[in-house]
Amino acid sequence: MTPETHLVEWKESWRDDYLRWLCGFANADGGTLIIGRNDEGVAVGAPDAERLLVDLPNKIRDTLGIIPPVRAVDAKGKMLVEIEVEPSPTPISYGGEYHFRSGSTKQHLTGNALSAFLLRKLGRHWDNAPVPGVGIRDLSPIAFKRFKEHAKGGDRLPPRALSASRAELVARLRLTETGMLKRAALLLFHEDPERWFTGAYVKIGMFRSESDLAFHDEVHGDLFTQMEQTVELLRTKYMVAWISYRGLQRLETFPIPREALREAVLNALIHKDYSSGTPIQIRVYRNKLRIWNPGQLPPTWTADKLLQPHDSRPPNPDVANTFFRAGLIEAWGRGYEKIRDACHEAGAPAPEVEFDGGVRLLWQWRIPDDTVSSSPVESQVESQVGSRVESRVESRVESPVESPVESQIESPVGSPVGSPVESQVLAALRTGPLGKTELARALGRNRPSGQLHEVVRRLVERGAITPTIPEKPNSRLQKYRLTAAGKRLRRT
Repeated sequence: MTPETHLVEWKESWRDDYLRWLCGFANADGGTLIIGRNDEGVAVGAPDAERLLVDLPNKIRDTLGIIPPVRAVDAKGKMLVEIEVEPSPTPISYGGEYHFRSGSTKQHLTGNALSAFLLRKLGRHWDNAPVPGVGIRDLSPIAFKRFKEHAKGGDRLPPRALSASRAELVARLRLTETGMLKRAALLLFHEDPERWFTGAYVKIGMFRSESDLAFHDEVHGDLFTQMEQTVELLRTKYMVAWISYRGLQRLETFPIPREALREAVLNALIHKDYSSGTPIQIRVYRNKLRIWNPGQLPPTWTADKLLQPHDSRPPNPDVANTFFRAGLIEAWGRGYEKIRDACHEAGAPAPEVEFDGGVRLLWQWRIPDDTVSSSPVESQVESQVGSRVESRVESRVESPVESPVESQIESPVGSPVGSPVESQVLAALRTGPLGKTELARALGRNRPSGQLHEVVRRLVERGAITPTIPEKPNSRLQKYRLTAAGKRLRRT
């Protein structure tokens, strides 16, 4: 007996409504409808089998426009009727409706799902549709600079391509059609893709509980900016680092390694359904982090399949190809495998994957008993309650990732030149470079405050102190040292 799968469906008797099932098979991977088996798969025989063998071929042809084989099969003395449908290269409709076989169910396609299906059947994808009225000059020079910085370290583009004009680079990346930029080009290289695509941004929230939002940020801009700023925001503002000591050495450990977090954000940006009008949503808690991406799995795929070796089938292949040429992803469908491997190497828990109207990635962790937490966000959440927090829950991130991302939960104090806090910071740094947490302790505080962040920023701008890792301003290893100007300022 052939079991019921995404390729096989049992029906005890024929009804004309089952033409929808045949339509679903034709629009998916094909399949066989068996008339004469009940829901348990027991052969009961097809009523009027002889008549069905005569009537069904014409009925299927006239309704669906396909001519599948219809044959009689003997099953222990019971006559069954099998209708074997091949996958159709073109969309098949039933009375103007489009149906699709997914798993062991039939889906009636509407809205965005129908649009994506029709594009796919016609050999197109959402991201390769051309957009009139926008040209190369409208694209962001900063986005091209980011792309080239990533790509120059790899071998996926010849060196001359990186020195070519923007028009030549866009053409090499196959981001134009009939003289117009594709949707992918606007997502990747326009500073405000939301002018065309509602919801093309990332939303991050810090939650005390499922219903209690402390504050949130939105990350807008081209996809390269969204990738970089989202990862930096999560690491510098949202995620809690655990502090432990090995002798006199201070150690900071994040629950999710940077490589795994970056790969997860990249996967969400590349596989998102940008026609949904819904942003990527990242919810952060003290002991878990959840990334929800409004994307669709390929037909017949399950969430479990993403965690297994699988072919690469991105829904936005032009977006994926550009990230591949930049050296940011592979082309082998190993994204979730790389996330799992990075977590395993760091001794961190691997995420769970679910599909709930989109792909949801969930990390959960236990905070070690022998450590303390270090996070600007955690100190703000714990120390500020009531209306003061709720009145400032929204902060929009628009500055480039090279600029430090400051917390907007606590308003800056704006210390004047020569203020006591400035003097204390300069005095603490006379012994050598210190990080912000160490500066906070020197000032008698448990954690860096908004005031300290502002004072450090002002002193850096004035040249009184300088970061030890200037190329990575938000690094967790960042420290600050006194400059000659700072020493003179301290003496005055």
